[in-house]
Amino acid sequence: MDKRYEVYCLADRFFYETPDRLSAGNGAASGHGPLYEAAQRAVPEGWRCFLSGDWLHVNPVDAEGQPRPGLPPQGWKIHVSACTDNAEKLASQVWDYCVARLVPFKFVPGPRPLHLRNSKYADRGSSGKFATIYPADEQQLHTVLRELGALLAGEPGPYILSDLRWQDGPLYVRYGGFTRRYCVDEHGNLVGAIENADGKLVPDRREPKFHVPEWIQLPDFLAPQLAARNSTTVTDLPYRIESALHFSNGGGVYLGRDRRTGDKVVLKEARPHAGLAADRADAVTRLERERAALEKLSGLGVAPEVRDWFTLDDHRFLVMDFLEGRTLNAFFAERHPLMGPAPEPAALADYTRWALGIHAAVEDVVAAVHRRGVVFNDLHMFNIMVAPDESGVKLLDFEAAADVGEAQRQTLAHPGFIAPADRTGFEVDRYALACLRLALFLPMTTLLVIDRDKAAHLAEIVAREFPDVPAKFLAEAVEVIQGAPGTAGTPATAPSAKRRTDPAPYLPAEPADWPHSRDAMVAGILASATPERTDRLFPGDIAQFTDGGGLGIAYGAAGVLYALAETGAGRYGEGEEWLLRQTAPPPPGTSLGFYDGLSGVACVLDRLGHPERAVELMERVLAEKWHRLAPDLHGGLAGVGLALDHLARTRGEQELRDRALEAAGHTADRLDACGKRAGLLRGASGPALLFLRLYETTGDPGLLDLAAEALRRDLARCVRNKNGTLVVDEGWRTLPYLGAGSVGIAAVLDDYLAHRADEEFQEARTAILPAARSRFYAQPGLFRGRAGCVLHLARTTTPGADLDGELAAQISYLGWYAMPYQKHLAFPGDQMMRLSMDLATGTAGCLLALGAALHDRPVQLPFLPPPPSAEVRRP
Repeated sequence: MDKRYEVYCLADRFFYETPDRLSAGNGAASGHGPLYEAAQRAVPEGWRCFLSGDWLHVNPVDAEGQPRPGLPPQGWKIHVSACTDNAEKLASQVWDYCVARLVPFKFVPGPRPLHLRNSKYADRGSSGKFATIYPADEQQLHTVLRELGALLAGEPGPYILSDLRWQDGPLYVRYGGFTRRYCVDEHGNLVGAIENADGKLVPDRREPKFHVPEWIQLPDFLAPQLAARNSTTVTDLPYRIESALHFSNGGGVYLGRDRRTGDKVVLKEARPHAGLAADRADAVTRLERERAALEKLSGLGVAPEVRDWFTLDDHRFLVMDFLEGRTLNAFFAERHPLMGPAPEPAALADYTRWALGIHAAVEDVVAAVHRRGVVFNDLHMFNIMVAPDESGVKLLDFEAAADVGEAQRQTLAHPGFIAPADRTGFEVDRYALACLRLALFLPMTTLLVIDRDKAAHLAEIVAREFPDVPAKFLAEAVEVIQGAPGTAGTPATAPSAKRRTDPAPYLPAEPADWPHSRDAMVAGILASATPERTDRLFPGDIAQFTDGGGLGIAYGAAGVLYALAETGAGRYGEGEEWLLRQTAPPPPGTSLGFYDGLSGVACVLDRLGHPERAVELMERVLAEKWHRLAPDLHGGLAGVGLALDHLARTRGEQELRDRALEAAGHTADRLDACGKRAGLLRGASGPALLFLRLYETTGDPGLLDLAAEALRRDLARCVRNKNGTLVVDEGWRTLPYLGAGSVGIAAVLDDYLAHRADEEFQEARTAILPAARSRFYAQPGLFRGRAGCVLHLARTTTPGADLDGELAAQISYLGWYAMPYQKHLAFPGDQMMRLSMDLATGTAGCLLALGAALHDRPVQLPFLPPPPSAEVRRP
């Protein structure tokens, strides 16, 4: 699970949202909640104050309101760290000091955004940063550190991992950019930049460790601080740290060995004032709770035993026994029978017996914990350790545990197992056990945080797919989850006592019921639109909140408008006007690529009848250093080249065609830059698609040769799984999907084989076909889920038995993820914790895929039309 997503779930019940926005009625209103006194001050004459994200900027300006000259574009910046208890005071002191001396600064304006910055799964590189001060030079840097450092001496705050601490106070320093400048990094991504000694823009590295650019000399007055930082080591500990198992903003978890006995141990680190939970407890407080809970459970054999407890450089460490085995989540890829296309009845029965046995063992362990008066409070598959012989289970990670007498609500929990707010005490664990009943068979319980009525729908699917699961086992789970009246510990009058009793179907439309399903999805998409906002039009993935992300095809408005147009849903004029407004001009730092930036927006606007803006955007792209992009389709040269080729065909301009061929040349030269990535979006299959489309335009057989070379690069990064299916191998996982998996490679193989026979390619796409026929995928999305497989089955020319039936089945299974939104049809996005309307991860992508299979006119993903040698398949 990608922990970045959790913080984007706090501000809105249905959609991923920036944490600086609060839910208000049916939409999201901008706001930071309560503000510090300093954030409410009127700036003096000659100053400007404005909000940007979760920062309040306070800058001196000239008579025209422009930034006062003298501030360099980069240099040594000062960060001020703060806790929730002292932030109000520190904000006032920083304001008073900096305004009196004409030093520009910014700070977090209220306790809510500060809490989010310091929460457990906040970005480790920016955690603790409460204020940023921009000295004009090293002399002023030293002055501010000495003077402000003396004023703030002794004030606590989280350690800022990316910075060098000034003495023992809350001030930290780092060399970096002061103004927004961008460059392309080694992966071809557009990132924040600083200028090196040669005047070239290079990436401004923002990692959770202190770093000085190689051309910058550390000022002499910072040398003692660096020496102090480097003086802390683990060499004198009685434990040897062998590897890191996990990191969060609260600290790390390490595998180690006791130097005295040779025993394996686990060391858990807690950073003071960091990793805040909902109750404001920091990582140290929670580690103290974990120690207390484990000591209370000592001797039961249900949890690790405590070995040691010590402090190193203000960080607290708990040393525990190492538990042999694997977490429950690790068993899915190898055991779950729905991972293949057609599970045998015997395999379903065997798995059912195993899963029921595991659940019974977990229930026994939880009951033992409860008998000691402890509420675990964070039960989920990653915290359940299965013994090597699978004969028993134990529990891990007791930092959320509490004494039952405290009647606490959960403050930390896995999204797929988090209990409603009215559950406390043992009922919290019973709710998680109920979720586990469903998740063992269909690991989709993160959807319950959007709508707990989904539990009954999931139970219906489990009963249909696993006929040996006892009906009572599922019914009891649904009762606990939905809070049926009379459920133990759940008052019938509590908000969570609401239970689905409507006899009408859960979904407003089944995916296969086209065009009814199309209309239901379109209605949901339009109901979610926020044309009054400037950062995004449709809610989607968290990627849309990066610079320009709300515009593009993958995660932004352009992709949704494209899907509406392709599937015959009609024009959304207000949405087109929004996209035109937001690209006049586009936000600074907007990416140049096809799926993530301006090239894709240009093609969509051209498709929608706005050719002037399309050409204007492509001219912007060509005015940048686009030739330095990575070779891929998502944000690189392949996508830019395809966009240029598209506009060359629609406008008949040879100059655009020449630029497309130039892009192909750069792409061919940089294929090695794909590195270990494979697939349609980030691998060499995207460049292969560019070479194919240009071959169709020019007839140059050399382009077809390049396409073959690129495809072979991607196939070399594929392996056969236990079922013999060809999938992309990422080293730690294998991927079947359209975006980053083997299905996307097969889509381009289909197009290649329409022009030239190749036995190797024919065998490869046949071996990939089962990857699009699995009974279970973790997500519904177009690029990383089932919808992409629907699209592939609808257009593939791969010979196969009953592909029409397989397509119909995949369309039906897409309904597993579907949910009602304002009585319309919608789909969740990546991580399945919120709905999404975008093309890459959400409803628009499902709409496009279903249109490719069911619409009465051809529907295509850009540059992937139905192959000319075959008609679109119909289920």
